Amino acid sequence: MTPVIRPTNDKAFAETLIRHNMAAYHQQLGWHWDTALFDQQWRELESYKLFVNATPVGVLCLQQEHSAYHIRELQIAPSWQRQGLGTAALGYAEQHARQAGIHRLRLRVFSINPAMALYERMGFRVLTTEGGVQAMERRIV
Repeated sequence: MTPVIRPTNDKAFAETLIRHNMAAYHQQLGWHWDTALFDQQWRELESYKLFVNATPVGVLCLQQEHSAYHIRELQIAPSWQRQGLGTAALGYAEQHARQAGIHRLRLRVFSINPAMALYERMGFRVLTTEGGVQAMERRIV
């Protein structure tokens, strides 16, 4: 399935989806949501909303830093997961980075998150592991 991916300023949609999707991981790891930090970071991100048939189904947030594009958020609504939308969003991020002349994608993911399998399948490799979080990178050729 190929979503339509459009720039967004819909912080409320993004925050609600992220909080919902990450709640179990935060609880398991003893982390707490920081709304002020989210508000600050939101202003620094290039954010995109994913749509299927005009229905918002996900969010992708990117940030360019030096020689890499960082995927700060990739969240798909639970009822739309495992349908290729995450793969499509990663492809979009790669294309976006390539157009900017950037040859690396980076992300951080909870070690207990099943999305690790998607990232590894898409060519991301673990750089570091700390506090239950893995930093991963994929070179764009």
